[in-house]
Amino acid sequence: MLFVKDLEGMKCFYSEILASNPTKQDATGTCFTFTTGGVRFSLHAIPAEIAKGIVIESTPTPREQNPIKLIFEVKDVEAERTRLQALGVQMLRRPWQKPGDASDGVDPEGNVFQICSSSAD
Repeated sequence: MLFVKDLEGMKCFYSEILASNPTKQDATGTCFTFTTGGVRFSLHAIPAEIAKGIVIESTPTPREQNPIKLIFEVKDVEAERTRLQALGVQMLRRPWQKPGDASDGVDPEGNVFQICSSSAD
C-alpha cells in the first residue's frame, strides 16, 4: 500500500503505467487496489488534514530516502522505459543498473519505482 496526497492523480498515473484500471475501490473512496501479475497494489489517500501540509513540486524531487520502492516486472525494460518517457514519466538511469535489466522511475509524488526484467537480479 502506498499512501498518497493526490489519490485521483496517482490512480490515473498508476493506471497508465500498469495499463490496468483498479480492480477494487473501498466504500469511502479513499483506497484503490490494482491486481496485476498476481500482485495486489493499493493506493490510499493521506488524510486531508495531513495532506494539506505536504508540498509536491510540479517536477517532483525523487524521494531517495523513502524506505519503499515498488518493483514491476516487464517483458522488455528498454521498450517500457521508452513508453513511460513518452508518457512524461521521469526515468532515472542508474550507473549500477544494466540497460535492459532495470530502470528506475519517479511517480508524480516523488516515489521511486523500478521496472525490471524477469532475468534481473
